Amino acid sequence: MGIRLPSMILNAKQILKKQSTPSRNQPEVPKGHIAVYVGELQMKRFVVPISYLNHPLFLDLLHRAEEEFGFNHPMGGLTIPCKEDAFIDLTSRLCYAS
Repeated sequence: MGIRLPSMILNAKQILKKQSTPSRNQPEVPKGHIAVYVGELQMKRFVVPISYLNHPLFLDLLHRAEEEFGFNHPMGGLTIPCKEDAFIDLTSRLCYAS
């Protein structure tokens, strides 16, 4: 079993293209960022730098999300089924590692 990194990044880029026209309810995503919906039952929207897509910890999280959800993201952004606290902890570590 190999990591399908190119397909995950390609699919993330396709999602970004879909986000180019923001809805009324959601503010525009700044250039160089992506909207991510995180939660187990109720999803909360986070906006993170695209550079996170290259980090091994974030890629692991995306891989696990792909296994559960595939790449069908009806909310318009990546959907990651994890606890908000775990996502915040991970992105905080990525922010300080940059």
